Amino acid sequence: MKTSLILVCALCLLASAVGAQPQGVLGAPSKPQNVPQGPATPPVAAPRTPVQQVGPSASTSSLGQSKPGKPTPVVPAPTNTHAQKPKPKPGKAAVVGAVAAGAVVGGAAVVAIAKPSPPSPPEPPKPEPEKPDPTKGATTGAPLPRWAALRSDEVNLRTGPGTRYPIDWVYHRRDLPVQIQREFDAWRLIEDQDGVKGWVHSATLAGRRGFVIKVGDQTLRKSAGDDAPAIATLRTGVAGRLRSCAAKAAWCDVEAGGHRGWLKRDVIWGIFPDEVIN
Repeated sequence: MKTSLILVCALCLLASAVGAQPQGVLGAPSKPQNVPQGPATPPVAAPRTPVQQVGPSASTSSLGQSKPGKPTPVVPAPTNTHAQKPKPKPGKAAVVGAVAAGAVVGGAAVVAIAKPSPPSPPEPPKPEPEKPDPTKGATTGAPLPRWAALRSDEVNLRTGPGTRYPIDWVYHRRDLPVQIQREFDAWRLIEDQDGVKGWVHSATLAGRRGFVIKVGDQTLRKSAGDDAPAIATLRTGVAGRLRSCAAKAAWCDVEAGGHRGWLKRDVIWGIFPDEVIN
């Protein structure tokens, strides 16, 4: 009897060990039967074309179930979705802008070559400034050098042509002859019998002709000749007026100290060798 019970218990334990799994162990599920197998190749991904549905289709019921009928309309997206600058109006500016920016028309680059501007004509040569004529005055156009006489008994000789220049000499010899060598506006560069040069205002000069005895005492005679009677003796530096003198004449008609007579040309200063005074 005990042997039979032990045999029965052993069989039960063997049966439970075969039919049961230990706890904490996951077993692989058994392969389902009669399950349809998938396709041999993987499915192709659907195109990612944006689809915009304008409105509910007439064939769609209120429950969202489509009914047989017309397909849902599809609105395609625009070809170019990027912002673009407005196209300039046709003209020269537009062509130049397209070339500078490397314009692209129809997918191909447009290269425009601007027409070269015609060469500008050469500038005419600038006229050279006229050189002053040293033989004529820049202000009056009168010949240079020429003679004049001091108008009054007080004339200021300055170092330059203007009152801002200092006074170098003061003349106190009315009718003293001077030689004008240059002109500047209303001023004249003069030289006296001693070689002193300076600037005086034109208002202090007179057009009348004068003379001065260059050297030695000279005899003023009644007529043009060495044997003519003497009228007066003129000392060195005596000034007077020239009345007349013929061309290349050796004697000139003069007046000095209230006496009028004749002096030799070569003893006076204030006349050119061949000058004529009428």
